[in-house]
Amino acid sequence: LRYMLRKADDSKHVRAVVITGNDKAFAAGADIKEMVDQSSVSMFLRDQFRTWDQIRRFRKPLIAAVSGYALGGGFELALLCDIIIASETAQFGLPEINLGIIPGAGGTQWLPRLIGKHRAMELILTGKRITAQEAYNLGLVNRVVKQEKYLKEALALAGEIASKAPVAVMLAKNAINRAYETFLMEGIMAERMNFFMLFSTHDQKEGMKAFLEKRKPEWKGE
Repeated sequence: LRYMLRKADDSKHVRAVVITGNDKAFAAGADIKEMVDQSSVSMFLRDQFRTWDQIRRFRKPLIAAVSGYALGGGFELALLCDIIIASETAQFGLPEINLGIIPGAGGTQWLPRLIGKHRAMELILTGKRITAQEAYNLGLVNRVVKQEKYLKEALALAGEIASKAPVAVMLAKNAINRAYETFLMEGIMAERMNFFMLFSTHDQKEGMKAFLEKRKPEWKGE
């Protein structure tokens, strides 16, 4: 996954990415058999969270197309994505408490920011699963669709986003993420600087000229 994301981030031809699993599972988390006998030092040296750090730094829109189980690290992977399209069969949860551990790929940090402290406490401290509809009601997913349509829906949304000015999309994502990662005024200033920066791009000139000329813009990603 790290290799594919690195290639996608560097490619001018990739403007949005969809991450998915299969109909039965988006990702069910870590292999417990590999972890049971690990020590603190061996887990530190192994540091499987480097993948999550790379996902967090990915500059282009990431859409999670989720069907079936998204548990533990799988749920955290979905939370790191920018948009989540869920099949009606999707189930989300952070069951680590049932193993005597806690989420380690950002679940204790992202979930309270997205649904509030008290709801996050209940989900993390009980390890309970929630359905796709419950996740939608909590604001965790963008939409819930039939299983046969969830991937098509995610790809269609990726295509729509990919039709926009690429640099503007990346900087908009950056500014929105700063809202979660910084204090309000720092986020506002980051948004403002990104806004100003876009006025040095070809696509800003093209987009505004196309609007005034009532034609479809031709984006160059420059």
